[in-house]
Amino acid sequence: MDYLQIKRVNSLSGNIKISGAKNASLPLIAMIILAKQSVTINNLPHVADINTLLKLLSNLGAKYERGEHVTTVDTTSLTQTKATYDIVKTMRASILVLGPLLARFGHCEVSLPGGCAIGQRPIDLHLKALEQMGTNINIKAGYIEATAPNGLKGCDIIFDKITVTGTANIIMAAALANGITTITNAAREPEVVQLCEVLDKSGVKIDGIGTAILKITGTSGKLININEFKVIPDRIEAGTYLCAGAITKSELTLTDVNPSHLSAVISKLEEMGSKFTISKTSITIHPSNIIKPVKIVTQEYPAFPTDMQAQFLALATQAIGTSIIEEKLFENRFMHVSELQRMGADISLNGHVATINGGTKLSGTDVMATDLRASSALVLAGLIADGVTDVHRIYHLDRGYDSLEIKLQNVNADIKRLKE
Repeated sequence: MDYLQIKRVNSLSGNIKISGAKNASLPLIAMIILAKQSVTINNLPHVADINTLLKLLSNLGAKYERGEHVTTVDTTSLTQTKATYDIVKTMRASILVLGPLLARFGHCEVSLPGGCAIGQRPIDLHLKALEQMGTNINIKAGYIEATAPNGLKGCDIIFDKITVTGTANIIMAAALANGITTITNAAREPEVVQLCEVLDKSGVKIDGIGTAILKITGTSGKLININEFKVIPDRIEAGTYLCAGAITKSELTLTDVNPSHLSAVISKLEEMGSKFTISKTSITIHPSNIIKPVKIVTQEYPAFPTDMQAQFLALATQAIGTSIIEEKLFENRFMHVSELQRMGADISLNGHVATINGGTKLSGTDVMATDLRASSALVLAGLIADGVTDVHRIYHLDRGYDSLEIKLQNVNADIKRLKE
């Protein structure tokens, strides 16, 4: 098993190229189930979750060719409609095949999902919406058995709470449905927006893209011709490297990035003292010598993202003063706190609120990654901790970061991947 060894660095400098967004890529790959031809994807990141979903499609009968920058996926030979537990257990986003498989074949079996242990993320909203569209749902032996004997029917769906994967699943199901589906309280994340834009350019009329109300006109079961597309930049990867610049008090430039997707992150970094030079596709952080404390509440886009909470918590350990971070989306997403405490961080937890007394000196030690974003928080802490930090269980990190240690090495970080 691999681990990362990190030694304290005085400062970082240089450019980091941002990869395609993992959270955009997953629904876009699942969407290709709806295509009547092979589809070319540009800027697909090389991360474990992408490989898992491609393997899942391959098991269903699809073919794909994975290149450095270009990937081609062909689902025209799809024959199976059962997404088995052995793959789905490793990645919660596998549930994204439910909507398109059901829309295309009228039936499917998908194992109940796994993934990061950051709290309950129930799929009842997905299933309730599919039932409204005419699906019979049966949960049996750990599998969702879904059948739509008369095809999916457009209807009005109101999500009780915002769900990103639920929105994506229903968008894909609605793409081939009969009639118009209206989704109210839809997720507005850039990753959902790109899914809508690609479908809209491929002949599925979608009104309200980027808003909380989407209106999708289905093709009545006809497969669609999906045009070649490029995955948007990964805003969470970009935010993580901005935090690397801030915590090490280093000037870094990110390229191939979309600054408009990072407004909430940049705003909080500005509160903490950093300044920025921003162009259409690049961001340069000019950090402050004194990091100020901050108050953060995680919420759905366009507010502060839960996927950046752990990284900012690590950064707050170096702020001069007390920071408060409230996690409103997942009830178990502070597992990195105990590992940061092992490094000397002064953090107290009260339910879903973390209080960080900053300005503490961190010491390198052995720490364990507990989920994807917690992994990157430990890496950030390792960059400024005295001594050596060994981050174990980095298979979590590999799920969502493309060549993290190489990108950090290129900006002078002392980090290397080793074998246990």
